Amino acid sequence: MSFIDPRERERAKTQTLTANYYDAALEASKVFRKGYDEQMNIVKAAQMPFERSRQGLIKHIINERMNTKEYCLDIYMQFLPGGKASGKHRHLSEEVFYVVEGSGYDLHWDVRFDCHDVMEFEWDKEPRKFEWKAGDFVYIPPYVAHQHFNADPANEARIIVVNSRIVKAMGFDWFEQLEDAQGY
Repeated sequence: MSFIDPRERERAKTQTLTANYYDAALEASKVFRKGYDEQMNIVKAAQMPFERSRQGLIKHIINERMNTKEYCLDIYMQFLPGGKASGKHRHLSEEVFYVVEGSGYDLHWDVRFDCHDVMEFEWDKEPRKFEWKAGDFVYIPPYVAHQHFNADPANEARIIVVNSRIVKAMGFDWFEQLEDAQGY
């Protein structure tokens, strides 16, 4: 016994447009797999480019523009000069970082949102402060505006930052630089 109306079954088979998406995807997968074997499994230190960016001085460990087999994460080392701060930014992916050396703090402007006909976002006017030191691991929730500060005026701090690229593939490539790093 079928619960489907025969008219619905007929409508489902009515031809309007044709495509060959599935076969094209199979072919694209073959091409991808062939190129995948040529991508890096190991990224040597000399293959990790430095960038003087609006976020500050960073060394890309893994980036989507590098020829690696990693497709989900971007990872970079951030150098925070003594007494200075990174840029202030926000992005829809969550972020984590590990403190390699130094001590400092983060300011996080939490986000509130509502979804009516469109998404509406509002960030706290006053940030929350999170102090960190070498060996600590820090979590930053999605779309929270944040900035890293080196509390030691005499010594550099270094952090390893990890972001997910997955939300970009889902159509949420929301990434904004709100303030540039000091000195850049």
